[in-house]
Amino acid sequence: MTSLAAELSAIASAAFAAEGLPAKFGQVQASDRRDLAQFQCNGALAAAKEVRANPRQIAQKVADRLKADPLFAKVEIAGPGFINLDVTDSALAERAGAMIGDERLGAPEAGRGKTLVIDFGGPNVAKPMHVGHLRSAIIGDCLQRLFRANAWTVVSDVHLGDWGLQMGQLISEIGRRGVAPVYFDADFKGPYPEDSPVTMEDLEEIYPAAAAACKADPARLEEARRATAELQAGRPGYAALWRHFVKVSERGLTREYSSLGIAFDLWNGEASVDPLIPPMVDDLKRRGLAVESEGALVVEVAEPDDKKEMPPLLLLKSDGAVLYGTTDLATIVDRVRNYDPDLVLYVVDQRQHGHFEQVFRAARKAQLNGRALLEHAGFGTMNGADGKPFKTRAGGVMKLYDLIAMTTDEAQKRLAEAGIAGDYPEEERNDIARKVGIAALKFADLSNYRLTDYIFDLARFTRFEGKTGPYLQYAAVRTQSILRKAEDEGFAAAAPVVRSPEERALVLQLLGLPGAMEAAEDKRAPNILCEYAFELAQSFSRFYAEHHILSEPDTGLRAARLGLCRLTVDTLAKVLGLLGIEIPQRM
Repeated sequence: MTSLAAELSAIASAAFAAEGLPAKFGQVQASDRRDLAQFQCNGALAAAKEVRANPRQIAQKVADRLKADPLFAKVEIAGPGFINLDVTDSALAERAGAMIGDERLGAPEAGRGKTLVIDFGGPNVAKPMHVGHLRSAIIGDCLQRLFRANAWTVVSDVHLGDWGLQMGQLISEIGRRGVAPVYFDADFKGPYPEDSPVTMEDLEEIYPAAAAACKADPARLEEARRATAELQAGRPGYAALWRHFVKVSERGLTREYSSLGIAFDLWNGEASVDPLIPPMVDDLKRRGLAVESEGALVVEVAEPDDKKEMPPLLLLKSDGAVLYGTTDLATIVDRVRNYDPDLVLYVVDQRQHGHFEQVFRAARKAQLNGRALLEHAGFGTMNGADGKPFKTRAGGVMKLYDLIAMTTDEAQKRLAEAGIAGDYPEEERNDIARKVGIAALKFADLSNYRLTDYIFDLARFTRFEGKTGPYLQYAAVRTQSILRKAEDEGFAAAAPVVRSPEERALVLQLLGLPGAMEAAEDKRAPNILCEYAFELAQSFSRFYAEHHILSEPDTGLRAARLGLCRLTVDTLAKVLGLLGIEIPQRM
């Protein structure tokens, strides 16, 4: 199903072409001034500049052609050459009816035949998730849902931090504690125990202790480095212990992500591409792309038009150790080899942008990225009231589990204040509070453009009024309730009609869904979906306030309005689903 804006653009483009002008000037968009027109085309101004003509004269010629099309109820010229357009009510109703019959609700198919690999999450093995992981998880999950809805084949990868010095620190600390001596016995031939000698809770205590000890004692740090080198060289006991770390951590991380309704297709980590690094480095050296610099091996990535210094990508340190850039480059090789993607999207803190620019340049220079566009979709920070990254009251990093619990408790308070679900069974009330709390967290994050920082304000985020996740949930539940009551009374829904300003505004908003989904994909901007959902809920509220629905005596009119209710709740549910927000059955 073609969006209405795209349909109008095709008509206007043909009108420009008929006047001997480039069709590109026929782009139509929703009007910035809904009080003046539904849609606008500003192409006459750009066309006039290109062909050195009067913009109003061009606009008049195009407008005269558009007036001949019965689709338009109004075609007017405003200002220096803007073309304002209104569509007939019958045309709006017809397209709303078609939207009802489309299970995709008009979602664009921009990704048909294309593959996306999306990298987000990035937690470390042996460490609990904390608020610093929240934005990557929420934004990345929304984007993977959106691209799938827009017909892309999507492969999502959590990309675990499971290699490097931190593993050596853990192994050496466990060896010092004598927790699992069999893994340190060089004469042991195996097999090693299937059950892990440490739990996730153990790792959460052991890793900080090991890191602190290495920081305080150079000899202890050297011990951790030796353990890391032996692990990466394939020492059997260390490798077996490492596999336990990963498995235990993955179980814990899956539980944490599941609490947010987030899932990944791949649980790969840095270690998964370790075997690819030696041949990749050899290839880069053979082609003269990797060169020595002060004992290290680097790839020069500076370009002539750089406005600031771009350091080379460091592949190997002077002692032969690999770095994050090396692993990230090998990961591109792995993804291209296995999935041949059109796009690899990294949803990672904006503060890492310089690092990704180095890696992407090296990949392109070495032609390791195949046909894939490599893109970093960065994001800002979630801050406390002091404007600094959000922490606990004691000043520490808040675990994600604790943040979700705190948000759920606040949602319970809000439900009680609003008199919602008070007489429901405790299990259902707790489930509603959990969904409301998660909705508050997600919408608060996604409603801000991803590159901006925002202040975490739990009291505001959990309100049932204003631009919040709970408000949208409540709007959806209320609309579902109308439809359930209609079904109980035997009232049927029919195709919508447009007979009032409120119905017209609501249908126009509904028909804007494909454009909102396409824009959100193009800009990697979930806030566009949030704005769309909020405006849809408000449009429905105005419609509901001005019209009888269940009490409407005219059978045909009642059925048409119920059709609008059905299309509204289906559309709102679709957008909330893209945001990763669940709708309770009742509230």
